Amino acid sequence: MKPKAIFNWSSGKDSALALYKIMQENNLEITSLLTSINKEYQRISMHGVHVSLLEQQAASLGIPLIKMALPKEPSMEEYRKIMGNTMTSIQSQGITHSVFGDIFLEDLRAYREEQLQSIGMKAVFPLWKQDTTGLIHEFLDLGFKTIVTCVNETYLDKSFAGRIIDKDFITDLPSTVDPCGENGEFHTFTFDGPIFKKPVQFEIGEIVKKTYPKPKTDNNTEEEEYVFWFCDLISK
Repeated sequence: MKPKAIFNWSSGKDSALALYKIMQENNLEITSLLTSINKEYQRISMHGVHVSLLEQQAASLGIPLIKMALPKEPSMEEYRKIMGNTMTSIQSQGITHSVFGDIFLEDLRAYREEQLQSIGMKAVFPLWKQDTTGLIHEFLDLGFKTIVTCVNETYLDKSFAGRIIDKDFITDLPSTVDPCGENGEFHTFTFDGPIFKKPVQFEIGEIVKKTYPKPKTDNNTEEEEYVFWFCDLISK
């Protein structure tokens, strides 16, 4: 009997490729997808995708979905409490592994492993330390299709929001931007590919600007903001 695992699903390309690889290896039984949701807006945290599209995604993948509702701007303490309660409940169902699409963020990996170890679970990273240029080309060559739903203006301008990722998109990226957006430069929604039973149907809506306050530091005491551009996707 294969160990049971939960998959931490962001709805984007790294999640889709990581899930594909887990399915190909066939060493774990993926029992469900776990996605963090903004409770107030009913959208996926950071990606900005509405829950209705997330639910269509899960249905097309044929995997049950667990939505972890978070307040609009949760403190770290609130986040840890909600995540802890969620994972303890999951672990009690005999699930021993938790799969992530992270590629090279060391601090994030260490945090995930520490939190899971405290409840007797193991973290799995199918894409870890792989070349991101190779990964994005592999993703496209496999037939996956994904659209950019959010860009961080620190790295990319508004014109990148709402673009389908293809070879031209990769060519247009500045040299300072990771091809997989692993540093938070952009986020995506994957709507078709080899792990989907059918494409997720949507229409492209408006591009929306949102700002978030930057945390103050000893070197930065002025009020500064992060600027993000979100492409709204409308369920058909």
